[in-house]
Amino acid sequence: MFPAELLALAAAAGAALVQRDQKVAVAESSAGGLISATLLTVPGASAFYLGGAVVYTARSRGLLFGRDELPPDTRGATEGFVQHLSLGARREMRADWGLAETGATGPSGNPYGDPAGHAWVGVARPDGATTARNVSTGSDDRVANMVRFATAALTLLVEEIDRT
Repeated sequence: MFPAELLALAAAAGAALVQRDQKVAVAESSAGGLISATLLTVPGASAFYLGGAVVYTARSRGLLFGRDELPPDTRGATEGFVQHLSLGARREMRADWGLAETGATGPSGNPYGDPAGHAWVGVARPDGATTARNVSTGSDDRVANMVRFATAALTLLVEEIDRT
């Protein structure tokens, strides 16, 4: 059911977080919960995973993270928005790490003008700094894009944990 690469990334993230006695919280949109579901495949996930939210619409984001917090000119699959989501997940769930994803899986673009296969993934570290990465698959394959976006998010998390 889960691609082997995703499972390996989740296991690596989980082991690194447990070793540091740290926790992660997730906010994802177009990956639809795949990031959280993959992290939860790791036995003992409750030692490092606090929770996740699928913020698929502006309304759901507003309900979970507050309507007045969104920085001006931030929308859709942008670096600023994924940073906002990663910081919001970290803050609202009182986690050490915040992991976020926002994009357009396909087969068409999203209402904000982002094309299918375009996403941003981001991490908020324990010191509050953020790192973000653009993902562009050039594909309108919805399921394949969800997997690619989740893979990119977990890869970035593992890289950032290893860097600290």
